[in-house]
Amino acid sequence: MGSCFSAESKSPLPGSPLSPHPALDYWKKGYLKKKPGSSDYRKGETLHRIPGRLFLNGSTDVASLYTQQGKKGTNQDAMIVWENFCSRTDTVFCGVFDGHGPYGHMVAKKVRDHLPLKLSAHWEVNISGEDVLREISLNTAGSMNSEETALISADEEFRASVDLDETEKLPEIFKTLKESFLKAFKVMDRELRSRTNIDCFCSGTTAVTLVKQGPYLVIGNVGDSRAVLATWDKDNSLTAIQLTIDLKPNLPAEEERIRRCKGRVFALHDEPTVSRVWLPNNDAPGLAMARAFGDFCLKDFGLISVPEISYRRLSEEDEFVVLATDGIWDVLSNKEVVDIVASAPARSSAARALVHSAVQAWRYKYPTSKVDDCAAVCLFLDSNSSNLTYASSAKAKVQPSSMDQVNNESKKDDSLDRSGTVRAGKVVPEENEDSSKAKQQETNSELGIDWSAPDGVSRVDTVLNLPRFVPGKEDGE
Repeated sequence: MGSCFSAESKSPLPGSPLSPHPALDYWKKGYLKKKPGSSDYRKGETLHRIPGRLFLNGSTDVASLYTQQGKKGTNQDAMIVWENFCSRTDTVFCGVFDGHGPYGHMVAKKVRDHLPLKLSAHWEVNISGEDVLREISLNTAGSMNSEETALISADEEFRASVDLDETEKLPEIFKTLKESFLKAFKVMDRELRSRTNIDCFCSGTTAVTLVKQGPYLVIGNVGDSRAVLATWDKDNSLTAIQLTIDLKPNLPAEEERIRRCKGRVFALHDEPTVSRVWLPNNDAPGLAMARAFGDFCLKDFGLISVPEISYRRLSEEDEFVVLATDGIWDVLSNKEVVDIVASAPARSSAARALVHSAVQAWRYKYPTSKVDDCAAVCLFLDSNSSNLTYASSAKAKVQPSSMDQVNNESKKDDSLDRSGTVRAGKVVPEENEDSSKAKQQETNSELGIDWSAPDGVSRVDTVLNLPRFVPGKEDGE
């Protein structure tokens, strides 16, 4: 919960040095804004006009996506659904990105816009794993940092963990996409390091992304955002299957890598359940994840952007996939998320209903804490209808979740405040909320996207026994 340590709001461990590290002064530098005449501006304009590419609140026949700003400042979450990806009519790309640090919102949007293009390019040329490793070897000239070592390890571990018979059974799409994911993530992080218009030294983003082609699902993940699959079990009940691992610093393999690279992993006294990554000799930046794009102050000390890649062949029992940032998973279980989406009256309102339920859960569990940004993408695996195919039967098949878990957890710590936008005692000003909403609505109008959801979303609130949702009052107005 939370991404980066706030130097002003937390107490350091006794005896821990807090003297500024010379490298940490780097983040104070400003960034150069691109003018409308620049190539990046034109590329962005072109991206926004691509048919089937949706990055704002809205829906299509196959997906629903929605994000809502929390109470910590600028919304640092981003999301995307790209139908007909790589000009393939049966292919969809989805992703959610959770930025952190002073310029996390910019990093998240940059990765949202550029990572799919890089993945598409490398998928098209169908590079091999040997090419990836050969390029690393040539570029490093015998000197590899923790990330490049991890990339080689990821390839070696994959080959070692899958025997010859199983490898032969894997579809070609997984082999080629796995290699393309590894390459695209590496090139994306390298581009962030070299760019001058975004300061990524102490800012970064998570990314959970997937490509669905026909019955095949391939997922690439860095950070602690999550993907969950809803599927029917043998008892005809809708169950939740977690498709990704939350890549946090306290995972044994992640912690071992970080410590081997001289980074430190520990939790603060007032948040004992949140392990963070720290520099060797300074209590900064306190990153609550083991992998991320950006955050180059930690890239030599165990933090990597190498994705965990997984594969699943979909079946007729699989209904939908939910990708969401940790603002949702911090307060809702996998099963609760699946039940909320399944109980939505229509696909177009599913992601919106999920985000609103998460916001209400935040207020119930942590009434004195600032609500985190939330973003969700719901990808429906049966695209024959614009409505949920199981909406009418969901009441009978999906049992409403009780609030027992919420009640128990609410007793733990109700004073959390982990905005993570403070470095070396400098606070990043929060964006005026009314101004943010106005800009969002203006962007909507320009792109001709209808963000409104149909009546009846309040029906979802019964899944968590939360207060009834009233349209127009979701932000506590």
